Order: sequence, then C-alpha cells, then structure tokens
Amino acid sequence: MPTKRQPELSDDPTFLAFLPLLCAVWADCLMEESELSAVSRALGEARWITAEGEARIADWLDPAAPPTPDAFGAALAVLREGAGSSLTLAGAGMSMVAREVPWRDEALATLGQLELELGLAGAEALRDLTRVDGMVVPVDGAPPDDRPGLAAAGVDVPVPARAAAPSRAVLEATALLRGDHPEIRARVRTALRRPELRIPVEIPRAEYRTRTLAAVQHLADGGLGAISYPREYGGGGDPGAGVAAFEELALGDLSVLVKYGVQFGLFGGSIAQLGTAKHHRRYLARAGSLALPGCYAMTETGHGSNVKGLRTTATFDPAAAEFVIDTPDDDAAKDYIGNAALHGRLATVFARLRIGADDHGVHAFVVPIRQDDGSTCPGVRIEDRGAKQGLNGVDNGRIWFDSVRVERAALLDRFARVTAGGRYESPIPSPGRRFFTMLGTLVAGRISIAAASHTVAKKALTIAVRYAAARRQFGPAGGDEIPILGYLALQRELLPRVAVSYATAFALRDLVRRFADEGADRRQLEVRAAALKAVASRHAMETLQACREACGGRGYLAENRFARMKADTDVFTTFEGANPVLLQLVAKGLLSNYRRDMGDLSMWGIARHLAELAGTRLAEMNPVVTRRTDPGHLASHEFHLSALRYREERLLRSLARRLKARLDQGMDSFGAVNACQDHMIALARAHADRFILAAAVKALEDMKRGPGSRLIKEVITLHGLAALEAHREWYLEKGYFEPKKSEAIRREVNERCKGLARRALELVDAFGIPDELIDAPIGLGDPERAAH
Repeated sequence: MPTKRQPELSDDPTFLAFLPLLCAVWADCLMEESELSAVSRALGEARWITAEGEARIADWLDPAAPPTPDAFGAALAVLREGAGSSLTLAGAGMSMVAREVPWRDEALATLGQLELELGLAGAEALRDLTRVDGMVVPVDGAPPDDRPGLAAAGVDVPVPARAAAPSRAVLEATALLRGDHPEIRARVRTALRRPELRIPVEIPRAEYRTRTLAAVQHLADGGLGAISYPREYGGGGDPGAGVAAFEELALGDLSVLVKYGVQFGLFGGSIAQLGTAKHHRRYLARAGSLALPGCYAMTETGHGSNVKGLRTTATFDPAAAEFVIDTPDDDAAKDYIGNAALHGRLATVFARLRIGADDHGVHAFVVPIRQDDGSTCPGVRIEDRGAKQGLNGVDNGRIWFDSVRVERAALLDRFARVTAGGRYESPIPSPGRRFFTMLGTLVAGRISIAAASHTVAKKALTIAVRYAAARRQFGPAGGDEIPILGYLALQRELLPRVAVSYATAFALRDLVRRFADEGADRRQLEVRAAALKAVASRHAMETLQACREACGGRGYLAENRFARMKADTDVFTTFEGANPVLLQLVAKGLLSNYRRDMGDLSMWGIARHLAELAGTRLAEMNPVVTRRTDPGHLASHEFHLSALRYREERLLRSLARRLKARLDQGMDSFGAVNACQDHMIALARAHADRFILAAAVKALEDMKRGPGSRLIKEVITLHGLAALEAHREWYLEKGYFEPKKSEAIRREVNERCKGLARRALELVDAFGIPDELIDAPIGLGDPERAAH
C-alpha cells in the first residue's frame, strides 16, 4: 500500500502567507470538515496564489495525511522565526513574506476573512503557536525572560489575596451592616462555638436528633429561648431580639436552628401571641426553658398553605365544658410537624371550632400529645415521618386525634372565647378579619425565615468568593493562570448576589424594627414580611447553587457545607407559607390598599390622583430620560428607585384593571385571580425590589461618610443596576428604556462587577462571619486549600 505524501514546507511567498492559518487549524491534530471546506473555498477564490503555493497548501489540507510531529514542529519553527509582532494570523502570514508584493492587500483580505470564518481568536492562537515550553517566543526583540503579564495580554484581573487584618473600610462596613441587638448576636455566636452545637456533617439520624435536642437545651439554658416572651413570664420582652438570635443561629447547624424556631418561635410564640394571661402563666416559662417541649400543629396532609380550609375539628361539649379534638380522615392528619415524632409533649393545634351546628372557623388549642414518660396520650396517634431531604436533626411527625378531650381553657382566646354555657364571643365581628388577625400575629415566623435565609446566603457567598479569589484556572497564552474571580462570567454570578445581600440587610433591619414597634402599621408589616420571606428564601436557594457551581468539584464535597446548606434551606421556600402563595398574599394586600386609597378619594380627588399618575408617567417617559446613558445618571439611586417605583405602580394599576374587567364580565373572584396569577406574582416581586432598594438607599443617607459607607454605596449601586437589568425586557416593552439605554445598563453592570471584583474579599469580609463559623476549608481564603 503506497505511503501517503506528507505535507512539506516551501519558500513560495503565497504558501508562507497561508502557513500561520494552516498551523492554527492543525494545532489540535485534527482537520475538521468545516475547516477543510473553508480553507479550500478561500484557496479556490484567491487568484493571487501561485501554482507552487496552491500545490503545497493542498498537501496540508489532506485529513488522511496529517503532518507528523516533526513536520508540524518544523512549520512552527518557521512561523516563530518570521511572524514578527503581528497580533493576527493574517498579519503574521504577511510578515512571513520577505518582500513587498503587489497582492498584499488582496491576500490580507482573503486571510482575514478566513480567520473570521474559522472562528479563530487570532492573537491568542498566535501566542499559543509561538510558545516554547510554556514561554512566549520573543518575536519582536524583547529579551526571552520578559514574559508578558496579564495586563500585556489584555486581561485585567487585579484580584487581591485576603488581607491578614481587616481594612478600615471593612471594619466600618461590618458595623454598618450588622443588625440591631449586638449583645444577643454576640451571645449566640459564643454559643455556636461550643461543642454542644458543633454537630458533624455525617451522623446517624437518631444520634443527630439527640444532639439537636441537646443543642437547643444548651441555648435554653443560656437564656436564649425565651428572649422574645414577656418579662413577667421569664422572657426578655424583645421580639426583635428573638429575630436577631434566629438570624445568627443560621450560621450553625440548621437543624438546631429549625428545632429552636419550632420550640421557642412557633410553639411558645403561638401561646404568647394567641393566648392570654392564664396561658402565659401556665406554659411560657416552661416552654422557654425547654422543660415543656412542644409542637406547632397547623399543616395538614391535604391542606398545606390553605389554613382556612383545615379540617381537624374542635367540637364544644357543653355538658362537660370541654372541646373534643378529632381528625376526620387521613387527609386531615397534622403533617410534617416539628418536634412531634419524638420530643413534643404539648401541641398548639389549629382546628375548626364548632358549637352545635355552627362552625366558627379555625382557632388554636393547646393539646397534650405525650405524657411525662414519653408515651402518647389516649386518643393520640403519632407517626415518625422519617428521613427528609434535609434537616434530619428535626423529628418531624404526623399526628391523628381520635376524640381527644381538652378543657375549655385549652382554647387560646386572645381573639375569641367560649363561655361555660357554650356562647361564642369575639371582639372582632367578621370571621374573615378574625382569621387573618390571628395569622397576622404570627408574622414573626416569616421575618425569621427571611433573616435565616439572608444569613445562609452571606455564608455561601463568603465561601465562594474566597475560593474564587484563591483558585487559579486557565489564563492567556504564555501567562500565568488567573484567579477564577477574574472572569466576568463568575463576577456576574457572584457579585450581584453579594449586592442583593447587602441591600437585604438594610431591608431586614427596617422590617424587624417595624415588627418590634407596636405602633407600626400591621397591615403593611404583614405584606412586607410575606414579600421579604419569599424573595430572601428564593435568593438563598439560587445563591447556594451559584456558589456551589463557582467552587466546582470542591464545592460538591460535604466538608465545604454546600450540600448540607442546600438540603436544609430548600424547604425555606415552603416554611411559613409556600412562596407563590405568599406572593399572591402580597399582591392582594397591595390591591386592598390601592382600592382603599381610591375609595377614600372624592370624584375630584380621583381625577387629580389619575392626573398626578399621568404626569409622573410623562415625566419619567421623557425621551431625554429614556435615552440617557451617561455614567452619572446610570449610577443614580434616584434613577434606580424611580424606575422600580414606576414598574410597581404600573403593574398594580394594570392588575387592578385586569381583575375588574373579569369581574365585570361575570367571572367569580377565584377565577379572576387565577387568570391574573402571573401578574400578581410579578407585582409582588416588583414591590419587594422597590422596598428593598429603598431601605438600602435610606440607610445610606443616614450613614456618616467614611470608607465603609463609600464601599456600601458602590455595592448598592450595583444592586440597583442589576435589578433594572433583570427586567430590561419589561422596560423595553413599556418604552421606559430605549434600546441604547438598555444596552448601556448591561455594560454598566459589567463594569461595576469588574470594579468590585478588586474588592470582593473585602465585601464578604464585611459580612463579619468568623472563620470558625464559616467551617469550610475552601472558605478560609487559603490558596493551598483552595487548589488541592
């Protein structure tokens, strides 16, 4: 069988002009069909090529006879000697030609077009081809040891190493970001360092539950269980302090956090908020010390978020002056109840209060479920729900009641009572208003989940940013590998999420202060708590995934915490109300306020209100505004807030119109809401976007000038821009942005990410999380640990 002809070199100038491109397409030892076609087509159309050049080029285009390593090496040697200082393959080809030729311009056009068709990054391909043992050959007279750095290669990656001590800016920013109640936060962090709360990543479920209970007992013994209860019952009398403790506990084991929340927040909190003095005297001190472990039995198998539709019954027996608690069928069993499978002895049970033929809706009762020896009470059946996706230190159970009798005083009667004679009384006449008032007192749970989600996101970002600043991967030809945080794609994944966390810190602080203020508007508080819980829990979930991916295979190791955090926090999107349900609740609250505001206006008032809205719209839709792309305008917080406010108000008005149109057509309210559900959720998220940024901007206005506040301002600017970029298509559809402005916002986000990458380690250090609570090897900023 004849040996195939090997490609040979030639002194023909037209062949030499093609040589850099031929080397580039053979660089991976494989000539693709598409590459062969592109080069062959260019060869056929190039009239400037000589017969000798065409023959030699054809030799190099045979996929069946690729150049041997020796032949390819010889070609590279010729290329390195003659390529000159050109930055393109086409330019290098013409540098190979020893003399001026009349076909130079025609050849450059052919070769340049071919370079584009082949998708070759000319400068980078040329650097790769001219390297010798990892060093760029000095083709332009530079000394061999003068290797081009990252800047020379066009790569701007000034990602610093972690400083040995925090800068003044970091110290100031940490102080500004830290929430209220610093003493409580310090006490919790001290407790988290104790061995009782340092639970291993891998542990059998039974042992995990035992250790979780012991950890919660340690917190109770340290006075951290009852801090939100009234002082006269052994508490600290500070609801805001309870949220602060919960927020800090999220730095540790999340099963401990959730069991703590079930015991002291849900169980004890429901008694504190829904009960009266007799319940407080009897239960609160024991609940706060964990002498009385309890459950919060609201959710049913068939009615999770639909609390109003719960089917467990509490029927009043006037002869015995007792309530009889019953589970009518398996669908009405109390399900996923924390503390129920093993440890709970008393449960706050939500059931329909019935007197004779009258159903007064859902109320709360305290019902014993276990006796002192741990056995279940008569008529109570409990099933262990077993292993879950996460939070396996929490003993979730399922509870059935079969004619369980409790005294009349078992009704938590802050908002309704039943007399000894069986008469139902309530200071709130409307059943609907009474029901929502009862649930509104439990808003602390939603704020607490938002706070914990915020903490988990900060911890994940600290780990990921530190790893990304230390981990090196790839880089320009002839240069060093660069930190992966130097890549724009990763900056965009992490830094806008850091900015969300900064803004959320201020929104959360504002919300907790409103919660602790008895004079605050409770309706607005409930709406904001629902919105912040929904967006913060979603932010945590998406941030954990982005951070895990940023850390590659190292992020997948259990020791680096992402697996546990992801599994444990996934259910935060369901706790205290599933997020889509909460977002609809937010939209309904905004619609109620809108309807009330419009209803309070006279006819002239309505006309004036609409005129003001139209005037605002005209001002904001002014072509000068919609087209402005100067950096000062794009960085303006006033611009960001105006745009977010416009989106919220427009979505609110258009939703009101859509609902009214359907109701006017005879559709019932359920059908109308269902038809506009996507609109409602968009409105709720727009509301959250606006009030989160507004809280951050207000906090900035109140800060003293200093390096910490300047750093925070830069981060909040990125947050505002990224929030607008996320909805560019909406603003384009509505004419609020013109295309050039939309493009300018995208470019500005890129530039802000690049700029803040230089200070990314400072940004996460300012979260103020101690290394021992990060508790992940790759999150300690150690390049050796990050790389190996």
